[in-house]
Amino acid sequence: MQHATPAAPAVRETLERLLASETFGRSERARKLLRYLVEREQAGEADRLKGFSIAMDVFGKDGDFDPSTDAVVRVQAGRLRELLQHYFANEGIAEPVRIAIPRGAYVPAYELNAIRLPETVGTAELAAAASERAGDTDVGIHAETTTAASTPAPSVVRHLQFFWMAIALVIAMLGILILRQGGSALLSSGDTSPTFEVASATNSISPSPAVEALPLVYISVKASGAGASRVAASLRAGLSGFDTIDFIGRDAAGKPDPDADATSFVFDVLPGPTVGDITIELQSVATGRVLLSRNLTATDSPPTAIEDRVAGILSSAIPASGTIYNYIEQSGLQTGLTECLLLNDKYYLDQNAKTYEAAYRCLESLANNNAKSSLVYSELASLNLEAVTDHYAYPQDATVERAMMFAHRALQMGPTSPYAHRSYGYINSRVGNAEESIRWMRKAYELNPYDLAMAAAYGYGLIFAGQYAEGTPIIAHAVDASSGHPTWWDFGLFAGELMLGDMDKAALASTGLRTTATKSHYLAARLIGARIAGQDNLAGKLLDELNAKFPKFAADPRATFVDRKYPADLTDRLVKALRAAGLGDAS
Repeated sequence: MQHATPAAPAVRETLERLLASETFGRSERARKLLRYLVEREQAGEADRLKGFSIAMDVFGKDGDFDPSTDAVVRVQAGRLRELLQHYFANEGIAEPVRIAIPRGAYVPAYELNAIRLPETVGTAELAAAASERAGDTDVGIHAETTTAASTPAPSVVRHLQFFWMAIALVIAMLGILILRQGGSALLSSGDTSPTFEVASATNSISPSPAVEALPLVYISVKASGAGASRVAASLRAGLSGFDTIDFIGRDAAGKPDPDADATSFVFDVLPGPTVGDITIELQSVATGRVLLSRNLTATDSPPTAIEDRVAGILSSAIPASGTIYNYIEQSGLQTGLTECLLLNDKYYLDQNAKTYEAAYRCLESLANNNAKSSLVYSELASLNLEAVTDHYAYPQDATVERAMMFAHRALQMGPTSPYAHRSYGYINSRVGNAEESIRWMRKAYELNPYDLAMAAAYGYGLIFAGQYAEGTPIIAHAVDASSGHPTWWDFGLFAGELMLGDMDKAALASTGLRTTATKSHYLAARLIGARIAGQDNLAGKLLDELNAKFPKFAADPRATFVDRKYPADLTDRLVKALRAAGLGDAS
């Protein structure tokens, strides 16, 4: 090994490949701990990597955590060291940078790794090694190990190891080069072949932390008692799962700086107005301005009730549609990434070609500049699919395959990202792969059950897989708890209630679609809802609008529902309801 210090970009790239590896694939705790340790060290906060802060930030412990009686940090750190050793001895043997957690400390250490192919290995021997390996078609992270009975002689083993180590190193370097050309290659039409140039592993992409910076969010517990501890624990668990913020998990340190803390926010857990009450306040660290205040009474003290209340609070404060991002936008404090997320949210709240293109071009620009945030690629994946299904003019080369490629990229960069998992589920839902859709949506929900958007996505996936009784209550709860939500939530709820036979609730859900008149199926839902509610004048206007704006849909609505891979029984019910509402013969 070389003992020079690796460059920060090379460390981050190694970290992302490591987190997406097979070795770490089954240990979410190890992934979370490693990401935290490396990212904090790289941010210059190595002095804060102590057992107590790790317990709070990573494992959701509260202020009562006692490291002398609770060994969770020591145990998980020991497990992490074992996984790192295994990875660099197997999958990551050719990694240009090696990461270790020295015993007795939690601050990561890095070393450059130089692997050279011995000059004594001849061409004939390499050819033989390659021939012996040719039968193995799966050389990626899922490659199977061979049995002892099929192990070649020691000399061949040695040459095989050197050969594949060299190949792995070449692949790693090519991967880095592809990342350097990153978004432009990823977003190209595929008509031209990329040009590669020789580069070193430490001379790779230069991320733009200022452009991709997210709001910093802290917690400050200023109330005592079991209720306050439960609230604080729920806040920590919930905040750690949101991709749209950088959760610190400790009190904001020092005197507020209006410039440095402009996009820093703190959740204060305070004594409530009466005994037993707990108040949660969200404040701007720089100005002290209270942006949100909620009081939890004694009736909210059971754990499940607290979790529901906290989920509602966080879902109204943390996503791009929430309080924090609204404050950032109104104050003109956007970074490149937060601006794109705001535009993306505006599209889903008002879906039309103009809001779509603004969101797509913004995210596309970040990808073209080698964005490191998985959010960029997960949202590009969903938007690419929107272009395919809703026939937007830009980008011209949008395909389902391209959407899937973006989703895969997002998952590689953020293997525990709920947004990345949701984008995979969304794509599978649109192509009619119900089982895969539910699997990915469920995982997104499990990664952050405090995010109502993930709950809504899971419920939506269940509904459009034909599991109406299971999905409708989930999405209904999300809609009830969130006043400002995307229109697809309402459409999913409309479909679910319609199939469960609750016409009043179906009609009510359809009213939430009135801001979007650019989608035929949304307008159709509004027409059905108006007829159910007996609003004949409105139904007549909607019928005229549907015929004028979407003549192809009006002539054959079934074709649209089949194309969108709706369940057969839902398709039949919608077609029948449209016929009853006066839409042609609605065949």
